[in-house]
Amino acid sequence: MTEMKRDGLVLGMEEDEYHGGGGAELSSTGAKLLLQAPALFKHAVLDRQVERKKAWDLGTAVHSRVLGVGAETVTCPPELLASNGAMSTKDAKAWKAAQEAAGKTVVSATEAVKIKTASEAVLAHPDARAILELEGDAEASVFATCPETGARLRGRFDRLAKHHALAGDVKTVGRAGGANEAEFLRTVFSLGYDVQAAQYIDTLKYATGRDVEFVFIVVELTAPHLVNVIRLSPQYVEMGHVKSMEARRRYKRGLETGEWPGYPYGIKEVEPPMYAVYDFQDNYEDGGEMTF
Repeated sequence: MTEMKRDGLVLGMEEDEYHGGGGAELSSTGAKLLLQAPALFKHAVLDRQVERKKAWDLGTAVHSRVLGVGAETVTCPPELLASNGAMSTKDAKAWKAAQEAAGKTVVSATEAVKIKTASEAVLAHPDARAILELEGDAEASVFATCPETGARLRGRFDRLAKHHALAGDVKTVGRAGGANEAEFLRTVFSLGYDVQAAQYIDTLKYATGRDVEFVFIVVELTAPHLVNVIRLSPQYVEMGHVKSMEARRRYKRGLETGEWPGYPYGIKEVEPPMYAVYDFQDNYEDGGEMTF
C-alpha cells in the first residue's frame, strides 16, 4: 500500500496510518498530556507506553457504526467462551488476539447490543442526524504546521462538512445523564475537549484557510441512550486556543532540549473548586444538622 501524504486535508487515510506519525506530529491528545505534564507526553507518545482502556473500544465501535467507516466490531463465537460467558479460555484469547491484530474491535455480546442501540439513538436524533447527513467526509485527517511555533500538528475530524462551516465530533459517555450540558461541561474540562476543538480548528485553518464551528454529538452508553448536541461558547473555544498554543510551545521546547519535566517541585496548597463550595453551602453550612 502506498503511503499517503501527511500534509493538508487528507481523505481516506486509514486510522493506523494516521496514528503512525507518533511524536513527529502533535495531536490534540498529546497536547492535553503536555498541559498536564510533559513527562506524561513522553511516556505515552514518545515511549508508546499506553494501556488501552475498554471504554476506548466501545467509543470506537459507536464511531464506526455512526459514521459508516472505521474498524469492524466483532463478538467472540459462543463455542469459544468459558461457561460464564467470559473470553478467558485459551481458544477465546487466541481468537481475540487474531481479531485485534487484523484491526478489528472485539466486544462482548452485551456490549454489541449497547453499541447498536446507542448508535441508532444518534442516527435518530434530528440535530445529530442533520449534521451527519451534511455533504462531507467522515474521518477526515488534516496536517499542518503552526506558523507561530513551527510545530507540526495533526487532527482527525469525525465528520467535516464540505459546503458548511461545521465539523461534528461524536463522544460517548458511560453514565446516565452524562450528555446533559452541565455534566458534559465537567467532562470537557477534565478531558480537555476545549483543547481538542481549538487544535482541530487551528490545524484546518493552517492547512486550508477554512474556518469551522466544532460541535460535539454526545451519546450516553447507558439506557435509554440519550443524545445531546453541544457546542462550546466562543469564550471557551478561545480558552482552548490559548491552552493549545501553550502545549505547542512545551512540545517544541521538549523536542529542542530533550527535557520533559513532571509536576513542579514543592508543596502546593489547593482551594476547593466552586462546585464543592456550592455543595458545602447547600448541605453543611448549617452545622451539619439533618435538613430533611
